[in-house]
Amino acid sequence: MIVALIIACEVGFWVLLALGLTARYLLRWRRTGMALLLCEPMLELVLFAVTAVDLRNGAEPGWEHGLAALYIGFTVGYGHYTVGRLDAHAAHRLAGGPRPGKPPRHGLARARYEGGLWLRTLVASCVSLALLQAAVLYVGDPSAAEPLRSWQGTTLRIAGIHGLIALSYLLFPKKAPVESARPDEERTPAGR
Repeated sequence: MIVALIIACEVGFWVLLALGLTARYLLRWRRTGMALLLCEPMLELVLFAVTAVDLRNGAEPGWEHGLAALYIGFTVGYGHYTVGRLDAHAAHRLAGGPRPGKPPRHGLARARYEGGLWLRTLVASCVSLALLQAAVLYVGDPSAAEPLRSWQGTTLRIAGIHGLIALSYLLFPKKAPVESARPDEERTPAGR
């Protein structure tokens, strides 16, 4: 049941996002669009409540409860960012707004961008770890809570791997391509 609810929350996230942006930019219903976009956090609250009730009713803690905590954490870390990026693209495509900027591709600017994404992953991981630890304490039995503890390890590995990737952009920055001479700047051969 928890896995089906996680899938429903993910589908609901994208459906609410599409409806909110459609109402906001195509129908010009600004308040309705904003209300739909603000309903998205309710999906995670429902998932949290159902997971807590499932554990309270004596369900054996399993991988699906850990996945729910990870999903909620990463929605907290990346949900607002995703909505903001897609809102900017919708404003550009549907309402004549300015073209959203692309992430930097080279040098220190790219390293800062990747560092910012890693900070989002860190926030997501912290939320996931807190939810998982609360579930471990709630269950009380260390042997029964082992699936939840394994998700804590997975969460730490995700944050660590992403941190190493972000650090690689700082330590080994991609250099901007060297501009080649344009045809009108090329020299003519001698003797002409």
